[in-house]
Amino acid sequence: MILVLVETDPQGVTLTSREALTFARTMGERMGDPQLEAVAVGPLPDTAAVLAHLGEQGVTTLHHADDERLAAYGAAAWAAAVVDVASSGAARLVVGSGTPRGMEVLAHVATRLDCLMAANVIALEDTDPLTVSRQVMGGGVFERMRLDGEVAVVAVAGHAVDPVPAAESRTTDVRTYEPALTDADLLTRVVRTEKAAGEDTSALTGAKVVVGAGRGAGSADGFTDLLELKDLLGGALGVSRVVTSLGWRPHHEQVGQTGSRISPDLYVACGISGAIQHWAGCQSAKTILAINTDPDAPMVTQAHYAVIGDLHEVVPAINEELRRRRG
Repeated sequence: MILVLVETDPQGVTLTSREALTFARTMGERMGDPQLEAVAVGPLPDTAAVLAHLGEQGVTTLHHADDERLAAYGAAAWAAAVVDVASSGAARLVVGSGTPRGMEVLAHVATRLDCLMAANVIALEDTDPLTVSRQVMGGGVFERMRLDGEVAVVAVAGHAVDPVPAAESRTTDVRTYEPALTDADLLTRVVRTEKAAGEDTSALTGAKVVVGAGRGAGSADGFTDLLELKDLLGGALGVSRVVTSLGWRPHHEQVGQTGSRISPDLYVACGISGAIQHWAGCQSAKTILAINTDPDAPMVTQAHYAVIGDLHEVVPAINEELRRRRG
């Protein structure tokens, strides 16, 4: 059995968890173990939506840890709930998404199962022995890691794969259970969360088009044309770390190792040199267009298309042409 820890939101299963499900299903098929099951911990905002997403991914059973003590997130308690299922079902793999919460819980799971864990995984390289490829050093280097043992834990890097539906949808059965929790499991829990104003990154991480801006913007007043391009393309604005460090734009717009990881259909990188830390956040974009005055900038050399020129001349020209075509 391949077991996937899924995170949920009001829309059902989160995007990164659906990516992990697709990755896990592919691993199972290659390993000759097509039985895909999922575990969710705590209240489900919309059970019907969750089951629809799971059925689409080919999940046979959802193990739902339904215990009022799990309503507040706690890594140890959540891990105990996952281990209950993994142990009873003799899971060969426990998979989850590489979100902060996913990584924390899976680390606890690996410790309790006394097995190896691979984080930031992007591909399955081999099944005998089980070998995966993972991102290290901010995505600038790829490492092959062998996972010996009867069971292994894998955290899938965000947006490393597309969430592709299974060839055949299934009706996912729900098994509700109460995990065996100790006082030690419940020692540390989240008791309150507060969202800072303007810190919602969902528009950026879910955008099909992202217009990126770097030092080439010139100043805090240099984003007018870039914002217009973003609106014309129906996308979101993303910036490099230097832009937020200089105080030109808020941190929640940052793309990169210490910001958001994006996977748009189109990323228009304007005036961005393309340091490894930024590349780690945008390399999953399906198409990258770089606009830069430096033809040797890393972003230019790695982009699918490039325009060599000043963004303050190129972007207004693009905007004008888009407005002309739209009448």
